Amino acid sequence: MVSITLSTPATGEYEQPIGLFINNEFVKSVDGKQFEVINPSNEEVICSIYEAGEKDVDIAVKAARKAFEGSWASVTPESRGKLLAKLAELFEKNRELLAAVESLDNGKGIALAKGDISSCAACLRYYGGWADKIEGKVIETDSNRFNYTRQEPIGVCGQIIPWNFPLLMWAWKIGPAVATGNTVVLKTAEQTPLSALVAAKLVAEAGFPPGVINIISGFGRVAGSALTHHMDVDKVAFTGSTIVGRQIMKASADSNLKKVTLELGGKSPNIVFNDANIDNAISWVNYGIFFNHGQCCCAGSRIYVQEGIYDKFVEKFRERTAKNVVGDPFDPKTFQGPQVSQTQFDRIMSYIEHGKSEGATVEAGGSRHGTKGYFIQPTIFSNVQPNMKIMQEEIFGPVCSIAKFTDEADVIRHGNNTTYGLAAAVHTTNLNTALRVSAALKAGTVWVNTYNTLHHQLPFGGFKESGIGRELGEAALSNYTQTKTVSIRLTDAPFS
Repeated sequence: MVSITLSTPATGEYEQPIGLFINNEFVKSVDGKQFEVINPSNEEVICSIYEAGEKDVDIAVKAARKAFEGSWASVTPESRGKLLAKLAELFEKNRELLAAVESLDNGKGIALAKGDISSCAACLRYYGGWADKIEGKVIETDSNRFNYTRQEPIGVCGQIIPWNFPLLMWAWKIGPAVATGNTVVLKTAEQTPLSALVAAKLVAEAGFPPGVINIISGFGRVAGSALTHHMDVDKVAFTGSTIVGRQIMKASADSNLKKVTLELGGKSPNIVFNDANIDNAISWVNYGIFFNHGQCCCAGSRIYVQEGIYDKFVEKFRERTAKNVVGDPFDPKTFQGPQVSQTQFDRIMSYIEHGKSEGATVEAGGSRHGTKGYFIQPTIFSNVQPNMKIMQEEIFGPVCSIAKFTDEADVIRHGNNTTYGLAAAVHTTNLNTALRVSAALKAGTVWVNTYNTLHHQLPFGGFKESGIGRELGEAALSNYTQTKTVSIRLTDAPFS
């Protein structure tokens, strides 16, 4: 195996694969090119790993195609389910190591990383349960024909995942694709490739045939582009920015019209009514924006508070935010680690400066945290206007804006005033209000008196420019199947 020995503060030394995982083996890239992986907590190089180029992508796709048409095609749905269940067990068995590697190269708090691994196992096990329940149906048309449909796998699926939830997105993508009988070439984010490669070891250990799941590391402009333009890739699933999502749609159109699903950006409204339980609302608003360092596509970054409780809410929210522990990811008490990279750090800080220059009031934070690592203070802006950059654009960091609203119609108008439509939340003790506002908000997920509480059984995806298709739940299965109609004539031809 192409690997090196690394260590984490939580687990000590471990074997870190640094090759491309193709055909159940870790191999060097064709040209031997490598790139550095940076620790966001101290800005130091963790290691260098092999970078996939266009030739490597082609090799991985050929491996996936061979498996799809060969060994994997003969594996029964029941056996597919058992393999996913075994993989889920291995995630649980290796939870401490996977979480530690996730914290090492992503920077998220170790306690939160462990939660991610548990969610990964649950997701894989859930789709393992679906594997033998992918069914067609009989359709009655007339007495002369017997008609039925089959739900068939699409084929070779290219999957591109982001850096904010490296292993959770790994599971979200691989689970439904494999359950429905497809094979996969998955490209990780160049910022966070390490945990996905450790997880790839578990694929072989679980017993998946070679070529079914292939994991490559590399950059979007090279490996991602090669994957999305490849003529033998049948489907692409992408989670990331709306800008890149548009490029993937174009790549599909320019190549073989691949089926495409996209989970993209967001600028989600988090709405607090006068009658809300204010302490509960503040807890969820805090979690909604600062969880995962604010690096969530569905982060509740636009906070709307009704005028009757606005001043009290701002005061108590400041107090709650001050309790968030920012620092070492391997400290169990840490809630917010560093941003993932220098690029992301600089981008977020530029938005903070825009907010200040446009006249918004800094209620909390607004600066770098410490002197080393990509840490940013949890930042709250008030006195914001709808047209401000910090209210219109996705920041993808620990920065939120609070605005006052008068009534239901007012907040629905402001809440929907965005090109995005991924998520939203409503905090109220009035069920009628909750139902009316949830129905009126143009978002794929609306939480009531909670936030960021995703679950593998519940579909997740966006309206408008937040994406196409749905992840999770039964809905995700349709991303990876195609319907075939079979119509059988039961009688002789009615003409001669």
